[in-house]
Amino acid sequence: MKPSPDLLPLESERDQITQNLEAILEFYTREDLKISHSQRVLEHLSHIIGQPIFVGFILLFVTLWILASLTLHALGVAEFDPAPFFWLQGIVGLGALLTATVVLTKQNRLAKLAEQRAHLDLKVTLLTEQKAAKLIDLLEELRRDLPNVKNRHDPEAAALQHSMSPNLVLAALDEGGGNAASAEGDAAEGDA
Repeated sequence: MKPSPDLLPLESERDQITQNLEAILEFYTREDLKISHSQRVLEHLSHIIGQPIFVGFILLFVTLWILASLTLHALGVAEFDPAPFFWLQGIVGLGALLTATVVLTKQNRLAKLAEQRAHLDLKVTLLTEQKAAKLIDLLEELRRDLPNVKNRHDPEAAALQHSMSPNLVLAALDEGGGNAASAEGDAAEGDA
């Protein structure tokens, strides 16, 4: 069944959607190209370590190590790692250190990427808020100019037609976000 012609996006909307998708893909491609070979190896290791089967592998390794040592002891042969399994503890400790380092390395890169996304989100949100404020301002102006619409004061629309000051928003973020609501009110008053 074909969608209704009313539901199909206009050519300009498709172009804009395509441009947005291409920009996002370009961003991810650029970020992917920045990853060094060693970082890729560490992230591949992180992926392997993060699999549930890896936990089973560790448990199997430890169990076989202990069983082999105990079997050799029971047979009267010199053990390669007598209880309390000093070598096994060293291997497990080294494995834990390497695993933590691999995971932290990947998390650091992902944190930088998340920070870039958060900055982009903030920019888009501020731009959207400015556009919404401009639209409200234009609608209020249109309402005042139309002769057949009763002219009345709408305090909520009056407050919303002023966009927030990005500097006040950033100051509120620096303070921990505790005064974000008062910063918005101050921004509206500053624009008035």
